[in-house]
Amino acid sequence: MRTLWSLSKVMVLGMVRDRTAVFFMLLFPLMFLLLFGALFQSDGSGRVTVAQVGPVEVLDTLPDEQLAALDESLRLERVGDREQALEDVRQGDLDGAVWEEDGEVSVLVSAAGQGTSGVVIGLLNGLVQEANVAATGQEPAYRVTTGQVEDESVKPIQFLAPGLLGWAVAMGASFMSALTLVNWRKKRLLRRLWLAPIRPSQVVGARVGASVALSLVQLAVFLGVAVIPFYGLRLTGSWWLAIPLVVCGTLAFMSVGLVIGAWAKSEEAANGALQVVIMPMAFLSGSFFPTDNMPGWLGAVSQALPLKHLNEAMMSVLSRGGGLSDALPTMGILLLFAAVLTAVAAKLFRWDNA
Repeated sequence: MRTLWSLSKVMVLGMVRDRTAVFFMLLFPLMFLLLFGALFQSDGSGRVTVAQVGPVEVLDTLPDEQLAALDESLRLERVGDREQALEDVRQGDLDGAVWEEDGEVSVLVSAAGQGTSGVVIGLLNGLVQEANVAATGQEPAYRVTTGQVEDESVKPIQFLAPGLLGWAVAMGASFMSALTLVNWRKKRLLRRLWLAPIRPSQVVGARVGASVALSLVQLAVFLGVAVIPFYGLRLTGSWWLAIPLVVCGTLAFMSVGLVIGAWAKSEEAANGALQVVIMPMAFLSGSFFPTDNMPGWLGAVSQALPLKHLNEAMMSVLSRGGGLSDALPTMGILLLFAAVLTAVAAKLFRWDNA
């Protein structure tokens, strides 16, 4: 145990002294959390601006109280030049343009503004439908009341933090194991360790311990920042299950790094291969944005990715009140993935580049 502890301590100190490694493994992912958490403080339902070209009876006859309520989500700019209004929409200066001809209300939006286009069309379509019902002189047969299942004070950080944390763990564990393996082979440290009076299991255990320690520091820093009032992360009762999930995720992505480190002959090749693997996996796994609207075949691909399962389990235990039933299957998947890729890495492993 003393040998294992000494090796782990040396590896951790070596990593801490490498300022570049500290930045990319810890500070760089944290920057994403700080940036995204600040950018998405609201629920995303921003105010849209629409040009009203000429008179539009549906809009001109709105009661003052309805106009005041609508002003929170829709700002109308009255203009006289339709072509200029459409050009402003194309350039992104306006979210849409509306006009009326012979009782028909036309609404045009830009395909480039997919987020705001739906809001504009939904708002104006709702106003037209209300006007149609009012024209009949009868009360609407049905009304829709909307809301969200979470508390109204829940912030987007509740859903950003788990995915970004999963990406940070994946990047840190895979890069550390791959670059360390390549570097040690390049400097012939692997040969020296093989000849040294220590067992291979002690070296492997020390490397695993250093990687797990980094991941747990990432977890502590991420949660420590995310729970401050400015960001407002609310941890659920089973949030502690994130600890074993992070450990299992670390082992899974260490195995990814071992495969790439066993294959690559230089640090540059290892770094490039890791970027090709980890970054697309992060996007497909929902680390940066929801993947609900992905094509079906792409969604099926994402289900085969370990980061997808890690992100969903982290979301469950940190934000959705999930428990052991959500965490245990994911732990099993991650450990199985780690075992398979470690076996592959063992087949590819070589002591030196010769």
